[in-house]
Amino acid sequence: MPSGPAGRPGLVDQHCHSVVGSELGAAAFASLLTESDRPPAAGASPWDSALGLAVRRWCAPVLGLPEFAPVEAYLERRRELGVAEATRRLLRAAGLSACLVDTGLTEAAGVPLLPVEELGGVAHADVHEIVRIEWIAERATTPDVAAHTWAETVCAALRRAARHAVGLKSVVAYRCGLDLDPVRPSPAEVANAALEYLAAGAGRLEHPVLLRHLLWEAVDLGLPLQLHTGFGDPDLTLHRTDPSLLTEFVRAVEPFGTPLVLLHGWPYHRQAAWLAQAFPHVYCDLGLTLTHVGTGARRVLAETLELVPFHKLLFSTDAYGLPELYLVGAAAFADALDAWLAEALPVPDEAARVAALIGGGNARRLYKLA
Repeated sequence: MPSGPAGRPGLVDQHCHSVVGSELGAAAFASLLTESDRPPAAGASPWDSALGLAVRRWCAPVLGLPEFAPVEAYLERRRELGVAEATRRLLRAAGLSACLVDTGLTEAAGVPLLPVEELGGVAHADVHEIVRIEWIAERATTPDVAAHTWAETVCAALRRAARHAVGLKSVVAYRCGLDLDPVRPSPAEVANAALEYLAAGAGRLEHPVLLRHLLWEAVDLGLPLQLHTGFGDPDLTLHRTDPSLLTEFVRAVEPFGTPLVLLHGWPYHRQAAWLAQAFPHVYCDLGLTLTHVGTGARRVLAETLELVPFHKLLFSTDAYGLPELYLVGAAAFADALDAWLAEALPVPDEAARVAALIGGGNARRLYKLA
């Protein structure tokens, strides 16, 4: 089994995306170092950030450069090695044993992402699919779908997709916020909403009734359901991504037993930790957060571990587009967890047990991985 940063046993990245397979220009590369989808201000660069520093710290040595090598030298070295070799080095340095890949994104910075199987081969890791439910619904909404058949058509498409997946994912936080009505909509409500959606030209699914319907269809399938919470790109409204807004939905789902996995969290990671402690079917991770907050990763992980039980916290990177983001996510996690264990649990055997749970054991159990 591969070893991750700091010699940690192979990690299970329970939420990530694929990487680009061709060369990126300097501006396109830099655009993937930020959650913003806007051009930077004049004279500014996404490299001037905690994430930019983390890439120069953790990734430069893997490419044969000193830590904190200048940006120009880093990009030049990457070009010398070529995309394939740089990607291979960076992914394997992350030490991942398995990746659970959200297949709802197919390109980054206008460049196609590697097929999931190819990503696994380069990373030397097992790969498993996480199905994005809104993406499935949008693709299933073809011109011949009528309002009264929309629910049946989408349900069938989702069930087909789920046969090959270990989990599902929703971006309802982006589409209407997490302050949604927790009640399953009636068939009549869904049909009326579908009529409105189709009359508006379909496309991006933002109708709150249809999004609720999708969530409940996902709950019925019983696979772990990942939910984006907390910060992301400017397409969301931050205060509507607080996971505590989901509390009534969490209560409504509890009798079904479907696991809910709260992704990312920041700045609401403490709320996610409370939900994971309070409800047996709720889990959380800090994927995107630890990648972006630099040295704050130790503090954020410690704040999450104030409440979350050890068997309810998962590891992920939410890496997207750049293989660097896999390595930075894994390194930030290992550094933060090692620091917390050294202070809170200076007993080697117990520390190793907790690290193994959070780093991969919890994900293998939750997603029923071999």
